[in-house]
Amino acid sequence: MIAYAFLTTIIAMSLSTDQTALLSLKQHITSDPFAAVSRNWTNSSSVCSWIGVTCSSRHHRVAALNLSHMSLSGTIPPQLGHLSFLVSLDLKSNLLSGAIPQVLEILIII
Repeated sequence: MIAYAFLTTIIAMSLSTDQTALLSLKQHITSDPFAAVSRNWTNSSSVCSWIGVTCSSRHHRVAALNLSHMSLSGTIPPQLGHLSFLVSLDLKSNLLSGAIPQVLEILIII
């Protein structure tokens, strides 16, 4: 029982790191014409239920981020690099500027 509670706490803390990274991205978005991120990415819902976000069932962490074709404008914050379990990143057909965190460069689909 104690081990389960400890594991649950660790998962929640790790997912919190992912949530913070994604909320940083949200703050750097200056135009969201379809309101996909601005209305859906909130503290009141699990990051795993956010539009464009897929969490792994094994680690319960953000594994994929697909914001393609959302016509988003803004900058990519360095905090996006904190998504340590991310294996897929798709940002095509947006107007996002700034450097992709080096740790994520191998994942980007242009």
